[in-house]
Amino acid sequence: MRLLIGLIGLAAAGWGGALLLDFLQGAPPDDRINLGAWLIGGPVLHDAVIAPVVGVAGLVASRLLPRSWRTPVVIGVIVTAVLGMVALPLLWRFNPSPNPGLHDRDYPLGLAVAVSAVWLIVLVSGLVRQGIADRWVARWRSARRRSRSA
Repeated sequence: MRLLIGLIGLAAAGWGGALLLDFLQGAPPDDRINLGAWLIGGPVLHDAVIAPVVGVAGLVASRLLPRSWRTPVVIGVIVTAVLGMVALPLLWRFNPSPNPGLHDRDYPLGLAVAVSAVWLIVLVSGLVRQGIADRWVARWRSARRRSRSA
């Protein structure tokens, strides 16, 4: 099964390489520059900026936040970083080629709404988890008092 999956992956990579070569042969210079920025700039931006920022944010969250808030905040940071990476190519394009339905959107507003929704979910999740944690701690303390008095 692994061999079959590996062969499918190699076939997909070969097909992608063939499509890339075909694109490079007929693409205008502006599109080649955009492609280079996408293929080179994306991984560099991820490895040099986004991954370290997310890692440091996760470390800070694990040290400073209460246990009930750690997971929602770390997930919120990760999802925000992913949304930023996905939106970045469409935010930085100066002269996008006309493609109805793709480039006719307000991407900064869309990104702001999506990130706001993520952090609203983080807030609600953290508050719910905090309430659950508070009730659990209260039950644990009352059970401990009963066991000591018995």
